[in-house]
Amino acid sequence: MGIFSKLSKLFKKEETVIYDKGLEKSRKDILSKLNNLSNKHKSITEEYFEELEETLISADIGVNTVIKFIDRLKDRVKKENIKDTNILKEIIVDELFIIYVEGDILTNKINYNSNGPTVILFVGVNGVGKTTTIAKIANKIIKEENKKVLLVAGDTFRAGAIEQLREWGNRLNTEVIYKEENSDPSSVIYDGIKYAKDNSYDVVLIDTAGRLQNKVNLMNELSKINKVINSQIEGAPQETLLVIDATTGQNGISQAKSFKEITNITGIILTKLDGTAKGGIVLAIKDEVDIPVKFIGLGERLEDLQSFDIEKYIYGLFNDII
Repeated sequence: MGIFSKLSKLFKKEETVIYDKGLEKSRKDILSKLNNLSNKHKSITEEYFEELEETLISADIGVNTVIKFIDRLKDRVKKENIKDTNILKEIIVDELFIIYVEGDILTNKINYNSNGPTVILFVGVNGVGKTTTIAKIANKIIKEENKKVLLVAGDTFRAGAIEQLREWGNRLNTEVIYKEENSDPSSVIYDGIKYAKDNSYDVVLIDTAGRLQNKVNLMNELSKINKVINSQIEGAPQETLLVIDATTGQNGISQAKSFKEITNITGIILTKLDGTAKGGIVLAIKDEVDIPVKFIGLGERLEDLQSFDIEKYIYGLFNDII
């Protein structure tokens, strides 16, 4: 029995339900392909490894990650003298788990400020579900941590963004700081931080524009926003979270690389992971971008946004094997 199989025995069923349901599309797709491989190849051959490589790449695990993974798998097969492809399925799960957790430990915890409000900046291209994700995180922090949360509508350029955040504020019974459309985002954020300090807020969640097509303008805007925040709260923002739509696959990886070039990203939020059969993108992000995934969206409900847990994630993808 592999390392991950032993760990998975410790899970309580109720702890994995949302992961189990949210990763159903990915799990069915990956398991179907792995089972077909095992049925086609009763013994482990070079052809088997080539087809396994194609299977994992099709799950959006990423070409570079898969190549390194296959090399590791071949070494383990040789060392342990594994012959049966059915036995190898469990080893595959084990190695995918190990490849994520080894090396630098990437924490999924929010870095809270011990001296004044915690500021969390949200970035990401339009259409990834950024504003809705902010609301889901606000709900999570309010309900699970009993903190006082303020929303700031810093995306002043996208039509409807301000109203969308105000509507979420009404639903969550949470205040929203905003100005009219096309206002200077930094001025809105300045007012928001000041209001948070004056009214003893614990956490400030800030929406921003996502016009990545003009990197220079966006970089300048984010640089100005960071200066404004830091001028009022030293060391802030404590987090800059990049929101990526998991259904965009490798395009999401490209977005992560681009945003990493223009600002200090401390964590990634993957939305709509339940809507894709290519759930392996989490492993590609770790290997190619080296930024921790802090939250994943596994459904439409507020509570379907989950703090990322690598053990539950691997279990959700492969629980029919282990």
